[in-house]
Amino acid sequence: MNKTAQQTTLMTEGSIWKKIIAFAIPLFLGNLFQQLYNTADSLIVGNFLGSEALAAVSSSGSLIFLMVGFFNGIAIGAGVVIGRYYGAREIEKVQKAIHTTIAFGLAAGVLLTLIGVCLTPQLLIWMGTPSDVLPNSITYFRIYFCGSLAFVLYNIFVGILQSVGDSRHPLVYLIVSSVVNILLDLLFVGVFRFGVGSAALATIISQFVSAILCIIRLSRSPEDYRVHIRKIRFDLFFLKQIIQNGLPSGFQNSIISIANVVVQANINSFGKMAMAGCGAYSKIEGFGFLPITCFAMSMTTFISQNLGAKKYDRAKKGARFGILCSITMAELVGVLIYAFAPVLIAAFNNDPEVIAYGTTQARTVTLFYFLLAFSHCVAGILRGAGKATIPMLVMMCCWCIIRITYISIVVRIIPVINVIFWAYPLTWTLSSIIFLIYFVKADWIHGFDD
Repeated sequence: MNKTAQQTTLMTEGSIWKKIIAFAIPLFLGNLFQQLYNTADSLIVGNFLGSEALAAVSSSGSLIFLMVGFFNGIAIGAGVVIGRYYGAREIEKVQKAIHTTIAFGLAAGVLLTLIGVCLTPQLLIWMGTPSDVLPNSITYFRIYFCGSLAFVLYNIFVGILQSVGDSRHPLVYLIVSSVVNILLDLLFVGVFRFGVGSAALATIISQFVSAILCIIRLSRSPEDYRVHIRKIRFDLFFLKQIIQNGLPSGFQNSIISIANVVVQANINSFGKMAMAGCGAYSKIEGFGFLPITCFAMSMTTFISQNLGAKKYDRAKKGARFGILCSITMAELVGVLIYAFAPVLIAAFNNDPEVIAYGTTQARTVTLFYFLLAFSHCVAGILRGAGKATIPMLVMMCCWCIIRITYISIVVRIIPVINVIFWAYPLTWTLSSIIFLIYFVKADWIHGFDD
């Protein structure tokens, strides 16, 4: 076995299920630590600073994803391009695609910093953030977005490593950064009581740590995908490919997050206790999404490498296996969250009203996780096949247009927060039906090299 094969998982050879599982387990563990990393802010803030501070931090998810999601979608597209050439063993093209991706990440990180810092107050006002929560929310978000460069570059670096089949090193770096984040949260918030802004600062510092560890790894990797600082520049041919593959995913992320911002704005209208309770659930929900995201990401890498190597039957078999594993694991996690929701919500804040809101949301949506898993997994397969436009259109229609329309109409007729919660399983059902029809009927395998 050559040096490159030792460092990465080449998905075009060997047992299909072993390759997918071997790649997915580090992704799962990495996402687990990522979620711990994200949850630490809310858990520590909620216990040390109270429900008002928890509400300020808990409303962060949809707004952060709105700002960061677009660039992360581009990173996914870059991974597809790199994985395609890596599977075909066209190393010179792998190198050019990698260095163009990093150049894009540098530019995107600077741009996101400027946009996030400048637009945060207005975005929070548009979301209907209550006046007693708004000052803390502005502080948290502005500090958070000062670290945009680290967030974007980290996702770029991880996308590169995963595209060549290395999911182990990102796991190690996430563990390190998660520990750093939790320790700094406890120090800044628990010991020094610096306030919600210090929780964002802890997250920034830990993210820079993981980004630095990634670039050190890439600069010492096998020559096939080694990063050379002097080579970081835009290559227009590869930039075009990256944007073509990544723009639909980035646009999809932004559109979905806009819908989620609308959902959050409606939740905000029920007051800070609803914000705190639903925010606590959103952190728990992140753990439920772990098997969903890890298999979706595995599918993108597996499919892109195998179609690059023109192994079409192998790609089909791997896709079926990935879907089955994803929906099974997601539903098991959903059942567990459903059963233990009150205890889990109480870990963030023990106010009975906060627990009631969080538990209600959990017990409305968790049993439908299998639908979300199916949609995400098929979307990951199609992105790996170079057909990112299809999941973009499906999710834009189902998870944005229909979701917003439903909430805008029904909440006015039935002003109950449960109506908002039902928006998720209803739109997951619609997207799953459409994806199932496309996956069974359409020829998604061919046309990859067009």
